Amino acid sequence: MKFMKLGSKPDAFQADGNCIRYVASELTTDIVINVGDIKFYLHKFPLLSKSNRLQKLVLKANEENTDEVHIVDFPGGPKAFEICAKFCYGMIVTLNAYNVVAARCAAEYLEMTEDADRGNLIFKIEVFLNSSVFRSWKDSIIVLQTTKSLLPWAEELKVVGRCIDSIASKTSVDPSSVNWSYTYNRKLAVGEITEHGTRLQQRIQSVPKDWWIEDICELDIDLYKRVMVAIKSKGRMSGDVIGEALKVYAIRWLPDSIDALVSDDYTRRYRSLVETIIWLLPSDKGVGCLCSFLLKLLKVAILVGAGDAAREELVKRISLHLDEASVGDLMIPARSPDTTVYDVELVQNIVNRFLMQNQCTRDLGYIEKNEKGEDFVLGRGSWLKVGKLIDGYLAEIASDPNLSLSSFTSLAKSIPDSARPIHDGLYKAVDLYLKEHPNLTKGEKKSICGLMDVKKLTMEASMHAAQNERLPLRVVVQVLFFEQVKAASAGYNAPQNVSRDSSQSTTNTEDWNRTDTEDYKLLKKQMNHMKIHDEDCQENGEKKSKKGSKNRGGALLPSRSRRIFDKLWVGGRGHHENRSSDTSGSSQSPTSVNPGETKSSVSSSRQRHSIS
Repeated sequence: MKFMKLGSKPDAFQADGNCIRYVASELTTDIVINVGDIKFYLHKFPLLSKSNRLQKLVLKANEENTDEVHIVDFPGGPKAFEICAKFCYGMIVTLNAYNVVAARCAAEYLEMTEDADRGNLIFKIEVFLNSSVFRSWKDSIIVLQTTKSLLPWAEELKVVGRCIDSIASKTSVDPSSVNWSYTYNRKLAVGEITEHGTRLQQRIQSVPKDWWIEDICELDIDLYKRVMVAIKSKGRMSGDVIGEALKVYAIRWLPDSIDALVSDDYTRRYRSLVETIIWLLPSDKGVGCLCSFLLKLLKVAILVGAGDAAREELVKRISLHLDEASVGDLMIPARSPDTTVYDVELVQNIVNRFLMQNQCTRDLGYIEKNEKGEDFVLGRGSWLKVGKLIDGYLAEIASDPNLSLSSFTSLAKSIPDSARPIHDGLYKAVDLYLKEHPNLTKGEKKSICGLMDVKKLTMEASMHAAQNERLPLRVVVQVLFFEQVKAASAGYNAPQNVSRDSSQSTTNTEDWNRTDTEDYKLLKKQMNHMKIHDEDCQENGEKKSKKGSKNRGGALLPSRSRRIFDKLWVGGRGHHENRSSDTSGSSQSPTSVNPGETKSSVSSSRQRHSIS
């Protein structure tokens, strides 16, 4: 830290209690100056020789036949006045970054200019500021912090502006020239002890471009805003560094507890902080901030009641990088009058914006052949991530008893089919919703199950679905049938007509519109294909049967599906009118048909995420 010593005489100021200061001298004091609660017993001559303001005040006191002068609202208070008084007496005064602004404002108030005396206090302080303080990174930050309690004097004297310009200029220099960061210096020179006890100096690591961001985090939000504006106006700082600086500042000042955010005492303060950070975000919306940080800002903005413009800006930026988010990032608490735990409508809005913004540039329809001759889609990585993200989000919110079916299905349908090559995540979400909403009507169950394509379930999900008593029986039958088709195709090279028929029985909205009679006809036709195919396979001998059993599902699902299909045919022939509604909408599980089978369930834990 830079400092400057003024004067040469020893300090003769003494205290008498807490409210009296006097100068130990053979000469009797002849003036009393009241600054705040402190009385200074001083001599007129040294003071009046350097202060034009005191000359006027003493003259006025003489006219009123009093030896006391009262100064109200003195900048810097009694401590700053004492510095000026000591300078007038020629006593030793030490100026540093912590007291120089107060002394400068006090000297300005007392009019200690060159007109009163050559080499006066204002002149000396200005020399110290320009030659030392503003050239020091550390001192510039400290001085800027001290100006908060000295407004508007520090502003009028341009001390604030000069500090800000000094800081902004230093952040723009080549990092290889940086040697003044007082938080980074401790990392620059680290010693290393060798095995032989010899101390070697490690090679100094290169200074990163964001070396300065932690140093200015102690500034008040108003001063921080002005510094960041000055840094951005230089045009030399990348958006990534600006975004990182804002993130570090937000982490430094925003609380971890949600309760603190909604407290009335701090709501206004945090609202101002969040709105300022949003306003300072890099102008290039494509770079600068991680999506997780933006979503945390959005949570805080909602909790503290930030303005609509600020929240809208965050939603726009988040939608550009939605594929970078995690499920926890999307768990944004809902506010009144919403009855749900989380703000599903807001997430739906973000997803819709993501889809719209990528509509022109997406290349989901660009298909090529890989080395095996299989089709694959190029450039859909972000879409696949978003599809997986939303399925995970649906699984988290499915346990909310107040979540409407329309909100659930609307969000699920907003993801393109090509973004869901596997429907395991969607199946998990649907299963959890059915578990937490047992009073759904048959039509509502049809609607939510129609979101899934059972052909896109993995073996593990299919095994679970086959024993899931919450699913309508029709869905269970379709799951078993397609696993039978997969097993046959893998083990015995299933004929083409089976695949064509199977593609017509996926779980979608159109299937639900068919009558139960049509369902039985279709399933019977498919089973005939399977039985004919099984007979052909048996003629090929035991060797091919063993080969087919190597498939994951070939050993269990074919026999299980035949047992269920056989029982369906029996019920369909004799009691079709009585069992038709149970077949299409019943929640009875295959485990009730085969008591020996064990049941499994998908569990989900509801977690609340605090702002970090």
